[in-house]
Amino acid sequence: MLLVRLIFESLRFAYRSLVVNRLRTFLSLLGITIGIFCIISVFTVIDSLENTIRSSMSNLGSNVIYVQKWPWSPPPGESEYPWWKYLNRPVPTLDETNEVLRRSTLAQYAVYNFGFSRTLKSGNNKAENVEIIGSSNGLIETWNLKLLSGRPLKEEEFNSGASSVMLGATIADQLFPNRSAVGNQLKIQGFTVNVLGVFEKMGDDVFGTSMDNRVLIPARLAARMVDPRSDLGQSIIVKGKPDVPASRLSDELAGVMRAIRRIKPAAENNFALNEVSLISGQLDSVFKVFNIAGWIIGGFAILVGGFGIANIMFVSVKERTKIIGLQKALGAKSKFILLEFLFEAIVLSIIGGAIGLMIIYGLTFVVSKTFDFNLALSMGNVITGLSISVVIGLIAGVVPARTAARLDPVEAMNRV
Repeated sequence: MLLVRLIFESLRFAYRSLVVNRLRTFLSLLGITIGIFCIISVFTVIDSLENTIRSSMSNLGSNVIYVQKWPWSPPPGESEYPWWKYLNRPVPTLDETNEVLRRSTLAQYAVYNFGFSRTLKSGNNKAENVEIIGSSNGLIETWNLKLLSGRPLKEEEFNSGASSVMLGATIADQLFPNRSAVGNQLKIQGFTVNVLGVFEKMGDDVFGTSMDNRVLIPARLAARMVDPRSDLGQSIIVKGKPDVPASRLSDELAGVMRAIRRIKPAAENNFALNEVSLISGQLDSVFKVFNIAGWIIGGFAILVGGFGIANIMFVSVKERTKIIGLQKALGAKSKFILLEFLFEAIVLSIIGGAIGLMIIYGLTFVVSKTFDFNLALSMGNVITGLSISVVIGLIAGVVPARTAARLDPVEAMNRV
């Protein structure tokens, strides 16, 4: 009962402070509002970005390795990217992909792919600079691609270079508006191809695996449109079998590729093994820096907000001195007075924090609707924001509350 009474009294006095001294209260709570807004908005953006990246990584899997000409980052321990060392490396080939799949005991899929841009035509509709992905069998399974309609390319169609394609959702809508693309034909560089299926709309991702604005065709068909010996970003995408760590897969691939290319024992690799799993560790350090920056940015505003709450409470103690004296004269203990003012400070701080959270929620709604980015205020960040508000209210209210609790009832009632 005492706790309920304290909370009720604190809410009543906090409401009175807000109503009677609107401008003073607004200016005092502004610091808390801005501080919570700064910290939680940074956390919200970081969490949303991290969720997007990790979702893209989960689509690829934790045991996927790209065998490519160019590494994704400088060599370990170096800050400079020695591009000249990689310039004359050979690009991966379809034959090497087949050899990797034949020799590897840990690979579930080994997929050869490369990309180039072409104009697509269907009747009077045209889509320019569309990225064409030439691939061997297994890309759909490796990238966990899902179909909206139609069927996927079969292994024999990939192997024979059949004149068949699969479209991204955006391209399908552009070339075949208001009708199904499956079963129709389109032209790519003079080649007439049949549309077998359409991928589900994915949205953009950081790894470029979204097929929304892409077209998937067999690599052998793509080789008739471009020279596969030129540098077109060729990759051998190797996905390990279930429960095979990326480190074991990488070690095996290094040996397999060296054997395929007949590299001498003392010679360096003329290929790069780019691991998706390595990005996760790099992301963790980046996100830690952003989180620290968020605390620093919002910390100063919260510090000012804490002083604002303390100012409100000191004024409240002064205004209610006679009431405090009367309460103590009637038997109220110092502990009751202390907790009453502490709860009031916490309530005021929570109000400021809640306003900041509501502003963030409104902005996330606007951003998500305006841009193609899922920005969401998580329940974890809401709890974090309210928890910070409680802590700031508690710290800011301690001194004023102790001042009120120590008042002598006779002197308090006689003060003017």
